Order: sequence, then C-alpha cells, then structure tokens
Amino acid sequence: MQQIQIPELAAGEIYLCGFVDANGDIEHTVLLPGDNDDAAWQAQMEWAKSVGGDLPTRAELVIAYEKHRDQFQKTAYWSNTPDDDPGYSGWAWYQYFDYGIQDYYDQGNEFRARAVRRFKN
Repeated sequence: MQQIQIPELAAGEIYLCGFVDANGDIEHTVLLPGDNDDAAWQAQMEWAKSVGGDLPTRAELVIAYEKHRDQFQKTAYWSNTPDDDPGYSGWAWYQYFDYGIQDYYDQGNEFRARAVRRFKN
C-alpha cells in the first residue's frame, strides 16, 4: 500500500491534512503556530496573510476540531469561507471549539483565528 509522504515542517507547525484533487495531487494543509485574538472576519483574513497563510476552510476546521482540538481555545474561530447564500451577504462560517458546532455569522462579529498554509509537493 502506498503511503503519503508528510512534508517537512517548520518549527511549531502541525500537519493538519492532505486533500487529493481530481489529478491525484495532494494539497497539504499545515497549522501555523499561534492564533490571533478576537477580530472581525476581514481583519482575521488580513492577519492570516500577514503571517504567510490563510484562514482554514470549513472542512479544515472540522478536521482541526477532530484531530487537534487541544491546539485551540474553547471558543469560535473564523474560517476563510463566506456564506454564499445571497440572503446572508456579509456573513462567514466559523467553528466553535467547545461544543464542536459549525455555523455562520455576520463578518463584523469578532472571533479568534488560526492561520494555515497550503502547498502541493
């Protein structure tokens, strides 16, 4: 059985997951160290870029909750995913790390954030 090669990580990084695309290529996702205090969604998106990453997708946050919950405070963390329902323009998805729920809320609300980096090798 073929094994996926986990890429070498920088100090403080944690391997989160790899998603296989239609071509069979793997896009790896790594949690970057540390998180950011409560801020609105756009501010958290900008913070993640400033540390060389992005906010996690909704799917990545579910995996983080299941596999690395101890790396997060028991509160809400923004995803990079805005709500695509026209009735909820200006809302985005978040993962709550206490109860495990995932929901969407107005982007002006202040939640924590954790950055990830993604790459193919």
